[in-house]
Amino acid sequence: MHTYITTPLYYVNDEPHIGHAYTTILADVLSRYRRLFGQGVYFLTGLDEHGQKVYDAAKKANITSQEQCDKMAKRYLKVWDQLNIRYDDFIRTTEERHERVVTEVLTKLYEKGDIYKKEYEGWYSVYEERFFTEKDLIGGKDPIAGREVEKLKESNYFFRMSNYQDWLIEHYNENPDAVLPKSRLNEVKGFLRQPLQDLCITRPKNRLSWGIPIPWDDDYVTYVWFDALFNYYTATVAPPDGKKVQWPADLHLIGKDILTTHAIYWPTFLQAAGLEQPKQILAHGWWLAGNSTKMGKSANNAVKPLDLAEIYGTDVFRYVLMREMVLGQDADFSEDMFVQRLNTDLANDLGNLYSRLAKLWKSAGYAPSPLLSETPDKIPDDIAKLKDHLYENVKTSVKELKPHRAIEQISQVVRGLNRLIEQLKPWKVIKSDPDTIRDAMTWCFETLRLIASLLEPVMPTKMRELYECICDRNGNIDPSVGVQLFPRIDIKKVTKTESSGQTKSHTKPIIDIDDFAKIDLRTGTILEAEPVKKADKLLKLQVDLGFEKRQIIAGIAQKYSPDSLIGMEVVIVANLKPVKLRGELSQGMLLAVGDKEAISLITTEKTTPPGSVVR
Repeated sequence: MHTYITTPLYYVNDEPHIGHAYTTILADVLSRYRRLFGQGVYFLTGLDEHGQKVYDAAKKANITSQEQCDKMAKRYLKVWDQLNIRYDDFIRTTEERHERVVTEVLTKLYEKGDIYKKEYEGWYSVYEERFFTEKDLIGGKDPIAGREVEKLKESNYFFRMSNYQDWLIEHYNENPDAVLPKSRLNEVKGFLRQPLQDLCITRPKNRLSWGIPIPWDDDYVTYVWFDALFNYYTATVAPPDGKKVQWPADLHLIGKDILTTHAIYWPTFLQAAGLEQPKQILAHGWWLAGNSTKMGKSANNAVKPLDLAEIYGTDVFRYVLMREMVLGQDADFSEDMFVQRLNTDLANDLGNLYSRLAKLWKSAGYAPSPLLSETPDKIPDDIAKLKDHLYENVKTSVKELKPHRAIEQISQVVRGLNRLIEQLKPWKVIKSDPDTIRDAMTWCFETLRLIASLLEPVMPTKMRELYECICDRNGNIDPSVGVQLFPRIDIKKVTKTESSGQTKSHTKPIIDIDDFAKIDLRTGTILEAEPVKKADKLLKLQVDLGFEKRQIIAGIAQKYSPDSLIGMEVVIVANLKPVKLRGELSQGMLLAVGDKEAISLITTEKTTPPGSVVR
């Protein structure tokens, strides 16, 4: 039995933004926590690829609608990979399996009499891809996004949504946790106090041809929301790997702007089709850019997830998003806030805690220590209780869909450990009472291991690194020294960008001179160059360092031909750990500026001897 968690399907008319990233990271974090606590999970995400906006975006780019979908799918997949999101299924509504399911449901509802044809006149919003009545409009514009509308009169097929109003009211009265938080459920109930209108679920092909065809009438395609919502069901009856996934979904994660479609349309579609209702729909808030302004492209304040993830690290990006937003509420976003959270929680509290403990342990000369069976006497009861209850507290918070509270509970333990170090002052008494201090520090490291395991769903890479730094291969406490998990950021280096008014750092995290001194930069002469087999971007170089010849694999084939590199004087990182790339050993890294096709190697004067130190 699996817990089935879904995100919305993201529309492929534009790039992924912070809202998309937040929902998908949230689903990933909740999935990882459930696995940590011994539960099976099936995590679905994907793309909504039909409709007017996709068609218009493709037309603007002078490509086909399918080409637009394929292009954007690659971008979303890249972003999710770089944000370390591990889904079980990535569904696209242009897939044959999904079209087959939608066609079957449409046919069933039509034969049942829940779909009928009529002529309709109303105000149509291209942006929302739906009709509004005169009384729906606010200031002559659509009531959802405030966009322009146009008057249209045409024949379409309608779903008898009005037939299910009484049932839906009763459903929510009997299932008060079906929509979270309570404020969103109250919104839905308020909507249901007004008569529920039948829903137009087709578009004429002479106006829009990009969609799933109506099986009994070739002149129409399916309305994008009717099509897209059934993705959650498609994934259970037609999973890509044949893995059994049980309907209904346990948790639909959505943004509050699509609450109506998920809490009104979707339940009525399912009820009409004779399918079970999802157990919970959680509508989270918006990321705001100040003055209660929602972030988005139209407001010219959108944040691209990879911009921040590349500067500060994927794990830090995941942590700040999960820590800052209380589920169901809006949250303010600024890069200043982002940096402050990084410096306070991660650099000052967690990272510095580990660094201090590791240095003290090594300076005392302690041998690897086995884990303790009991809490040492030197540990105050209040701090010991924080650790003893941490696992269950975090488990409860995650079960209640409050990851921000789980993170705060972990942070309380981190702060408790820092207080303990200040109280014990081990640097003063470590020589006079080494055994007592060793036991206290062993307990602290054990607590840090627990913290690392409980934060791993939020920061998978960094917490695995921390866990592995604490113990040796035999499971004994033997901490590594010199590990800087979270370098502090100088907030003065964070500056406003001219394009959007959003803050953006133009530097990597600040390091000190000791960190820089670890890098061995040397000059080298390229002796040979050839392509790497089955790798369009890679070249295999033989480089003379004066004291030895090195093989380096470099991703520069799109800019440099092998012949043009022979004899070039370059700068390499000479003490980089060797790795294998496409089966070839690489013993260093070339320095370059630019990105992709615009890359340029950093070179030196030809009079510089190979192997010269770059200072």
